[in-house]
Amino acid sequence: MLKKNTPDERVIAASESSEDKSLDVTLRPKNLQEFIGQEKIKESLQIFLAAAKSRGETIDHILLYGPPGIGKTSLANIIAHEMGSSIKSTSGPAVERAGDLASLLTNLEEGDILFIDEIHRLPRIVEEVLYPAMEDYALDIMLGKGPGARSVKLDLPHFTLIGATTRYASLSSPLRDRFGSVYRLDYYEPGEIEKIVNRSSKILKAPIEKEAGLEIAQRARRTPRIANRLLRRCRDYAQVKAEGLITTELAKQALDMLAVDKLGLDENDRRILSAIIEQFKGGPVGISTLAAATSEEIDTIEDIYEPYLMRVGMLARTPKGRIATENAYTHMQLTPPKTKSTLL
Repeated sequence: MLKKNTPDERVIAASESSEDKSLDVTLRPKNLQEFIGQEKIKESLQIFLAAAKSRGETIDHILLYGPPGIGKTSLANIIAHEMGSSIKSTSGPAVERAGDLASLLTNLEEGDILFIDEIHRLPRIVEEVLYPAMEDYALDIMLGKGPGARSVKLDLPHFTLIGATTRYASLSSPLRDRFGSVYRLDYYEPGEIEKIVNRSSKILKAPIEKEAGLEIAQRARRTPRIANRLLRRCRDYAQVKAEGLITTELAKQALDMLAVDKLGLDENDRRILSAIIEQFKGGPVGISTLAAATSEEIDTIEDIYEPYLMRVGMLARTPKGRIATENAYTHMQLTPPKTKSTLL
């Protein structure tokens, strides 16, 4: 049986690892010209930022949402760079109390940018403090308790809040409505991922053949963070096995060793598909039953594995449960049962 890795251990996990944090600073684009992909968003931002700069005003609050690893943090830093502003970064889980948020806001200067990643995870009591700060640039603080408590209003400098989330629907309506601009970042095209791989290889001083860059791009699940991670693994492999040049053959060997196939599926993805096909005859199977059969949490299957399997046409959701599609059978080198054709 294949060894099961946790979602955070997967080389193709879109979540940020400690290694990513240290190297992403180097690979992260510094301005909109260096940022590859998301062309419509870039075009909109160029006009939006240029107009604000010409008026000498701070920009409206911005919400960035989309899958993990596709550049929300990079784009927030680029916006700050383009505006010539300082950026202070935090995350929703890190801001536990209203006092934590007040401390962040009172330390901002005129024109500064506050970036909150995973903003959907802000506690509701913290959200309520954020509303007047976003709308009126003011902070309402309660001093004392009981009948003697009084409210003190503190003026804040004009700042811009940039929020990032992977779960747009989890944001409360009052918070969503206070963002002046909302941008949805989507998965990248293979050609864009290939450009990112080639750009990163130059920064990392890791020479790479054109076809090798394409090979990595095809297995990167259309996600820049995963592409950069696979590139680093291929660089390490080429450094040990050859003289540092990432050839097409070396890239294939490295990626095969990582058990990442040509569609970007790893052992865990294939284990989910295998369970549906072999244990449940292709489905339909309920999510709780599938979770029990694969020793995974329901949320892990729904949030980590399913989105990409559905995107590449391997998995389908029906009212009765999950079904492995004909593409899944083909990819797993199995023959789909004839009875399944009526279900797909």
